[in-house]
Amino acid sequence: MHPDPNEITQLLNAWCEGDQDALEQLVPVVESELYRLARVYLKKETAANTLQPTALVNEAYLRLIEWNAVKWENRAHFYAIAAKIMRRVLVNQAVARHRQKRGGGAVLVSLTEAGAAAADRSAEVIALDEALNSLAKFDDRKSRVVELRFFGGLDAEETAQVLGISSRTVHREWDLARAWLFRELRG
Repeated sequence: MHPDPNEITQLLNAWCEGDQDALEQLVPVVESELYRLARVYLKKETAANTLQPTALVNEAYLRLIEWNAVKWENRAHFYAIAAKIMRRVLVNQAVARHRQKRGGGAVLVSLTEAGAAAADRSAEVIALDEALNSLAKFDDRKSRVVELRFFGGLDAEETAQVLGISSRTVHREWDLARAWLFRELRG
């Protein structure tokens, strides 16, 4: 069951106006949705990833707390910002893993294979982030569709709500963006 969107918007705005009780009420309401988003994305990660959904959500919370001056339009606006923050956290972690020469992992493979797998996945996330930044320069909406669907774990209907467009448009933008990204990432 999804929480009432109006309740979330009211709590977000009350929090932004300085009501700390609103924040205390807001956290449990949005927590399960943020965990769902984190789990959806992290399922796509390899065993080399050490970030757990709880850590991703906690990091997103820490960064969202800094956004208390925002005038939230609605719950979809909040989740769009949360998806963007999660993307930043995941990309930053991928950059750090990519730079790391050695790292622990629970998968039993040779050291050569383990290092290559971690570096490859990190490089993929970094390359995707760079490609999305390039895409955003000439088509921000397609970039946001990918960000919400891939990094945020939103489905087409949720993405449509966040962006204020139809789900049919989301599907079209998603298909075009994926084709562009495939071509861009394949060089």
